[in-house]
Amino acid sequence: MMFSEKLMAKAEKIKLLLLDVDGVLTNNFLYYSDDGQELKSFYTRDGHGMVMLQKSGVDIGIITGRKSQLVANRMRDLKVKHVYQGVPDKLPTFLQLMDSLQIGFDEVAYIGDDILDLPILTRVGLSATPADGDPEVKSRVDHISTFEGGRGCVREMCELLMKAQGRWQQHMDFYLRESL
Repeated sequence: MMFSEKLMAKAEKIKLLLLDVDGVLTNNFLYYSDDGQELKSFYTRDGHGMVMLQKSGVDIGIITGRKSQLVANRMRDLKVKHVYQGVPDKLPTFLQLMDSLQIGFDEVAYIGDDILDLPILTRVGLSATPADGDPEVKSRVDHISTFEGGRGCVREMCELLMKAQGRWQQHMDFYLRESL
């Protein structure tokens, strides 16, 4: 995938990738079992992208309005350090996180899919939305993924950040070496 020079320049500065969950890490559908248990589907390639990105030195976090044990479990499996659930107004949490990490707006990328993500999307150094993001969001972000939420948009961003920061090839070299 080819990215513009402007997008690559923004991606080069990123130290933290923040994500919404529903509609970004998932396909935006909520499934309920007969006993009321909530189920979601996560795309494993997004998860592997997150693992590679963290190994390359970029932190990852989530800020989501809903609260779910299965999201906590998935983030634990992926070793995501910054997990904020049940946050309907995401901006104060975002600002507190930036302050605690002592990073600037231009060092943060955020992927959100709906209008409640706009307060963060309009402040960060690199903003993105899935291909199926809300039209209002699409009109205000730096990048519209070629992939839908829960179907590769996070992986695409992870690869963009690693390529912009000169870290993609080291991952490719590792996997190619292991395949021999």
